[in-house]
Order: sequence, then C-alpha cells, then structure tokens
Amino acid sequence: MSDAHNTSVPIAADGPTRSGTGGVTGTTEDTISTPPPSPDQARKTVVRPGDRIFSSLAAGSAVLISVIIGAIAVFLVWRAVPALQRNQVNFLTSRDWITQDIADMAFGVLDLFQVTVLVSFFALFLAMPVALGIAIFLTSYCPDRLRKPLAYVIDLLAAVPSIVYGLWGMLVLAPFLRPVAEWLNTNLGWFPLFATGSGSIVGGGTIFTAGIVLAVMILPTIAAVSREVFVQTPVAHIEGALALGATRWEVVRTTVIPFGKSGYISGSMLGLGRALGETMALYLILRTTSQAFSWSLFDGGATIASKIALGYAEFNNDIQAGAYIAAGLVLFVLTFVVNAAARMIVAGKKD
Repeated sequence: MSDAHNTSVPIAADGPTRSGTGGVTGTTEDTISTPPPSPDQARKTVVRPGDRIFSSLAAGSAVLISVIIGAIAVFLVWRAVPALQRNQVNFLTSRDWITQDIADMAFGVLDLFQVTVLVSFFALFLAMPVALGIAIFLTSYCPDRLRKPLAYVIDLLAAVPSIVYGLWGMLVLAPFLRPVAEWLNTNLGWFPLFATGSGSIVGGGTIFTAGIVLAVMILPTIAAVSREVFVQTPVAHIEGALALGATRWEVVRTTVIPFGKSGYISGSMLGLGRALGETMALYLILRTTSQAFSWSLFDGGATIASKIALGYAEFNNDIQAGAYIAAGLVLFVLTFVVNAAARMIVAGKKD
C-alpha cells in the first residue's frame, strides 16, 4: 500500500483530472474525473438536419392551421355583413327568420341558438356517464380476450354516417321512446324540461329524441379518448394501491380516474363540439315549428346547423345566403368559446 497523500493532477488546462490514491506515483487506484461543462457548453445542443426539417414542418403546420381558421372567420364576416346591414330586427335577440324578400329581411338566431345549446348539452349529459363506464370497464374490468373486440365495436359507432342515425332515430327510436316521453310529460310536466312543448310527443320529432340520438353519436368519441388516457395510468400507481389493500373499484376511484380526468373532460368537449355542429341527423328528426322555444325537451325547432341545411334553396342569392352565413358565424364563435372553456377546465384539473 502506498503511503502517499490523495492528490489531483491536471492532465490538460481544461481537460479531465486524475485523482486517487498514489496520484503522481501512478498507482492502479487512480480515477479520472471530468470537470463540469461551462455555461456556454451546456447551452449548446446538437441540432441535426432532421431536427431542423421536423421543427420547420411542425411550425409550418401550426401556422397553416391558424391561417386557415383566420381565413374562415374573415370569410364568414365578409359574407355576413351585407345581410346584417339589411336586417330589420336584432340578429341576436329576434326569433324571426324571414329571408325570402331581400328588401324586407328580418332574421335572428335566438331560438336557433337555444335549441342548439339545449340539444347538445342534453346529449352530453346522457353520453358522459355512459362513456366513462365504458372506458373504465374496458381498461379495468374487461377480460383481455374481449377488450379489443369491444373497443373496436364501440369505435365503429363513430364511423356510421349521421344520416343513418337520423333515419334510425326517426323510424325506430322515436316510436320506442314514445311511452317514456309520455310518462315524463305526464308525471314530471311541472318541471320546465318535461313540460309540454311545441313538438309532438306522439310524432317523436322533439329535442328529447334528437338528444338521445346525438348522445349515441358522440359516445364513441368520449369513450375512445377516455379509454386511451385511462390505460396510460402508471402501473406502479395501480400496484401501489393494490399493495395497500385497495379493491379494484378503489383503485379505479383513487388512481385511474384522477389520472385520466383531464383526458375525460377533453374527450367530452370533443363530443360536445360534434354535437353543436351535427346537421343531417337533426335535420331529419327535429320538426320545425313557428312557436317560441320554451326550454322544454318536448319542443321542436331547428339548430343553427340544421337551419342552414334547411335553407339551401336560398343560397343562389348572396344576400339571402349571407343571413345563413351570419348564423354560421354564431356557431363558429360558440365552438371557440366551448373549446376555450374546455382548455381552461383541463388546465385547472392538472395535478
């Protein structure tokens, strides 16, 4: 054993140093230590050509989408202004929709906006708990051999054309729901949502039927997003909960749901966005009416999107088409508000 003291011998001015027992004596116990990089060296990162290309493509895509969204907004405003200048009633508070004579136009979106909001949120109210149950079952309870087939079937619901949903709702679901609707109206008619409205309960062309059909349509979107987030729950968290004696439901309640709640809310907002813009299914199911909207599920009417579809015969005139484009502008802004609210909720839910 050497009796020399521990020393450090620089090999180069800014290079590694040698230290250890023996030092300059050159014993086999010497070790090499590397000095920490200078601040300038730490800031430098290696940038390869592939990184530059990918970064440019990503930035270009983001800018392109922003430009397209801005161009759509400009187009809507540009085409809506001439019609709004001829409008003889308040566009936001009027229930009228008279656009046949461009010299005497009176149109507003109050009823259209209210029907759109009610039917969309009613569908979301029905779809969210069902989608949550599906996602939890597929990630925590479903046998492995059934998980993929069931997930595939549920995802397949999103691929069914909306016009098929409309026909199914009008011809099959509405007669099936008639006893339920009559019971709700008879026994819970004192509550505004179940009061007698402007639609026909017997005919089924009401917000009640349309909302249930819409819930089925947005269900796969919410379930798919929630399932993909829940399955990412760290295994260590689940095993830790099980090690502490938690039951399977307690693991879901304390680990899976808290981890994936942001994704669940995001998926729900995606479903709400589809509900707000759905056209063909509601076009077929909802029966138009001249009565004022009363916030009943048994009202008829039209959403903004279905109203635009109903008025396609007037699109050969720019002024008449501008009235419908103005309604579309309201839907455009409403979608932005919903997305902004969703982002605020998700940001607030982050742990």
